[in-house]
Amino acid sequence: MGMEQAAEQWRVLGLGERELLVYEALLNSVRYESRAALALDVSLTVPQVTAALDALGELGFAHPAPAGDSGLPIAVSPATAIRNRIHLRRAYLLGASSELEVLTASADRLASQVLGSGADPQNVGIETVRGRGAISERVTALLASAQSEVNLLDRPPYASTAAGGKPAPLAVTDLVQRGVRVRVVVDRAGLDFPGRARGLGELAEQGVEIRLAPNLPTKLITVDRQITLLPPTDAADPTGAAMVVKDALLGNALMPLFEEVWQRALPIGLGETGTVTEEDKELLTMLASGLKDEAIARRLDVHVRTVRRRITSLMASLNADTRFQAGIQAVRKGWLPA
Repeated sequence: MGMEQAAEQWRVLGLGERELLVYEALLNSVRYESRAALALDVSLTVPQVTAALDALGELGFAHPAPAGDSGLPIAVSPATAIRNRIHLRRAYLLGASSELEVLTASADRLASQVLGSGADPQNVGIETVRGRGAISERVTALLASAQSEVNLLDRPPYASTAAGGKPAPLAVTDLVQRGVRVRVVVDRAGLDFPGRARGLGELAEQGVEIRLAPNLPTKLITVDRQITLLPPTDAADPTGAAMVVKDALLGNALMPLFEEVWQRALPIGLGETGTVTEEDKELLTMLASGLKDEAIARRLDVHVRTVRRRITSLMASLNADTRFQAGIQAVRKGWLPA
């Protein structure tokens, strides 16, 4: 896992570099006498540590010291903090999905209101495109205009299919070749078509970032975080209308929705949930609870070196650079309860 990917995971949880440094320090067995001592240990200033502690408290990664105790906030165990953040994210995603369904179903109504007012839809930021041919041309033009980033949510039913009834290949490899980052979340139902999984694997080998998730809320294409196309709900309807959104308010709601789906999806090549032994689940649970290697070794009645070897092996299988990352990955893969 590269540094950029790791940093993205911290940002998703709300932890920046400073917050992560302070959180890991609080998890250590050392009891700091003051914020100045903590700041010295993590090479930050006292104001920076104070801001990080405040952020950790707001995000649920730390809670205030007991009444009458003038010490620093107490770190919440990674397992508990991660589960709480996931629950909050899920609640947000459910709300955003509901709003998006209403938005998609209201495409024609919104367009008619704009046209009825005599305003130019292009200036307002909402445009409807009718018919398969026109929609296909609009998608092609949008992808061709991409400069830095394209994100897609891809789910059945598919409007255009290749021979044999399976979806036509995603025509995005040329974007990758010219330096555009392409991220695609594919609904698991889309893998029912013969050869679909193999085709997605080939795209991944060519640099397209692909993940799988169940029950995607909609189809979606975003280009450079500035314009979004919502395909028609019924892709088989030749008169169906797609909605192109340029309005900042709507765009700012749709892009976070994609990011939420992306974070809960699993990368192609890792399997849906992976496999793990009961012994490793026990080890991960203790690790996520904040126990030190020595304490884990005592509970498992093994040498501490054995514990460290098993932790290293688990981190490798989870593609994690740190133990905290391993906890996040284990929850996402279903190895630990969310």
